[in-house]
Amino acid sequence: MHLFAVFLCAVTAFPSLLLAFPSVPFKTSSRWVVDSTGANFTYIGVNWPGAADVMIPEGLQYASIESIVSKIKSLKMNVVRLTFAIEMIDDIKDNGGDVTIQKAFTKALGNNGATVYQQVIKNNPQFNASTTRLQVFDAVAAECSKQGIYVHLDNHMSKGAWCCSTNDGNSWFGDTYFNADKWKRGLQFMADHSKSWSSMVSIGLRNEFRKPDNAGSSQAYNWQTWYTHMVAAADLVNAANPKILIFFSGLDFDTTLSPIPGAGDLGGGKKFQKSSFKYVDKLVLELHNYQNSATSCDSMKSGLWNNGFKALDASSVNQMPVVLTEFGYSQTDSSYNGVYASCLRKIIPEWDAGWMIWVMAGSYYIRSGTQDYEESWGLVDHKWTGWRSASAIKGLQQMIDASLK
Repeated sequence: MHLFAVFLCAVTAFPSLLLAFPSVPFKTSSRWVVDSTGANFTYIGVNWPGAADVMIPEGLQYASIESIVSKIKSLKMNVVRLTFAIEMIDDIKDNGGDVTIQKAFTKALGNNGATVYQQVIKNNPQFNASTTRLQVFDAVAAECSKQGIYVHLDNHMSKGAWCCSTNDGNSWFGDTYFNADKWKRGLQFMADHSKSWSSMVSIGLRNEFRKPDNAGSSQAYNWQTWYTHMVAAADLVNAANPKILIFFSGLDFDTTLSPIPGAGDLGGGKKFQKSSFKYVDKLVLELHNYQNSATSCDSMKSGLWNNGFKALDASSVNQMPVVLTEFGYSQTDSSYNGVYASCLRKIIPEWDAGWMIWVMAGSYYIRSGTQDYEESWGLVDHKWTGWRSASAIKGLQQMIDASLK
């Protein structure tokens, strides 16, 4: 058979080959994320939750993975922040192996679990009674690869549940469910496992560190503790998968990384010095912002800059890329046109900073005990069939277009 005919047969049988990612892996250069061609890359994307009670990416009882990724693609976004829980890896390592999606729905939803499972496999017939949770993540990554969307994994929680509060047991090292050793093991596992995902480009070490209400938490809530554990985790991740970028989140629900750009004293003689890392070209900072009641864009801008975005500036000791991995607002009113959303729509593209909006989900399998929970901040409607608000999407499209420029 002629070589071209062989190639044609291959891409017909495996269309993801046609849309493989020739521009990976990514690296960093000063304040930029750079693809393998040397071009600057800006993260422009959305959060797709998969770290709640079921520990499966949301929405599959209403839609196929293909249709969800297609909606993301239609906005000209280029990345998905896909969240996961360490509990999934704990089951694999300690509890006899990964859980099937059928059992996962039954465990999380009780009597209604069987019904939701049937809806999932009706929309996603590639799944069956033997499909595991991790295999669903594999399927999401494969579809992202097929459609040209990058995957950024994020460790959102240790115990699978809705995030985040100061009393959920997941807030800080040594909290009720936050075993630091198992967290590092879980990150190492997912970094290694995702090497087979052609769409995989980066991983967030932990979502929204916060001071726990639990006074019995075994480790001090401070930058020194943060540094010790984060560097150890990053070392393991880089050893497991040297190709991916590693995102460092901050304290106080990831609203501040203030000592990092200037290599400030973290306590105990610790300083974050980018130059001390062997994988210096794989480090990224991430911040969150939910100042929905803001009345001044200038105040927001200075706050974001001082809390971490200053790392974009050449004057910073640690000049690094900074990505706003979470921000969001109600999709059911005029919030998209308020001070908060309008400000971010303006300043983040001006800074050439990456971003990922919260959230794709129009509903959740279960959230805080309520099944089929309505998500008013979701870009899609409750049944994941269309956009929740055409006006809000139009506003978001302005931010996408500005960032693409």
